[in-house]
Amino acid sequence: MENFVLSTSLIVLRDAPEPWQLGFQDAASPVMEEIIFFHDQIMFILTIIVTIVLWLLIRALTLKHYYKYLFEGTLIEIIWTLVPACVLIFIAFPSLKLLYLMDEVIDPALTIKAIGHQWYWSYEYSDYGTNTIEFDSYMVPTSDLNKGDLRLLEVDNRLIVPIQTQVRVLVTAADVLHAFAVPSLGVKVDAVPGRLNQTSFFLKRPGVFYGQCSELCGANHSFMPIVIEGVSLEKYVSWVATQSEEA
Repeated sequence: MENFVLSTSLIVLRDAPEPWQLGFQDAASPVMEEIIFFHDQIMFILTIIVTIVLWLLIRALTLKHYYKYLFEGTLIEIIWTLVPACVLIFIAFPSLKLLYLMDEVIDPALTIKAIGHQWYWSYEYSDYGTNTIEFDSYMVPTSDLNKGDLRLLEVDNRLIVPIQTQVRVLVTAADVLHAFAVPSLGVKVDAVPGRLNQTSFFLKRPGVFYGQCSELCGANHSFMPIVIEGVSLEKYVSWVATQSEEA
C-alpha cells in the first residue's frame, strides 16, 4: 500500500502493508520487481496446470473413454512424464537467475551495518573514516504516535539511504537470532550472533519503506520494526554532515 503523508515541506510516499492485503507491496528495487514478475509467471502456469488436471480428472471419472486413455495407455504415461519435466525446466532457469541476482552484491557505493538486539536495531555507517555514524532505532510506542503514523511500524530513528545507489547491508545480532526484512526492497537476511551476513539493494525511488524482524526472537519480537527512508543524494549528504557534526 502506498500512503501519501503531508509533512511541513513535502509529500512523502510510504510503502506499508494494509489490512487483508493479498498481493505484494509495491516494488522499490529491481530485485523486488523481478520477484513479483516471477511470482506472476508461476501463478499463470499453476492456473493452467490446475485447470487441465481438474478437467482430466472429472472427465476420467465420468466417461469410460477418458478412463481408458488416462490409466491404461502408454501414450499418457509418456505425456505426463515429459510435460511436467518441461514445465520444471521452464521454471528453473528464471528461478536460478533470480536467486543469483538476490545473492549478488555489485560494487556497493554505501555499506551499512545493522545489528539486531532484543528488541531494537542498531545501525552503523562506517564509510566516513573516523566519523562513524551510529544510532539505535526503537519502535515508537502507540501512545507517542502522531496522526497518520503506523502502529507497530514507526521508529524514532530511520535508516536514511540515497536513491539510485547500490547499498550493501551487513547484518548480525548481539544476542539471539533476528532477521532483517523489508518486503518492498526484496530484502530478507538472518541476523546471527557471531556471524556477519550481507545483502544489498538498489533503491529506485524516494519514499519510506517498512519492514520488521521476521525471526522469532523473544517476547517482544513484533516490536522491532525497520524503517528505511530513501532520499535524494543531496539530502543524504546534508543528513550525513548533520550527523557528523552532532557526533
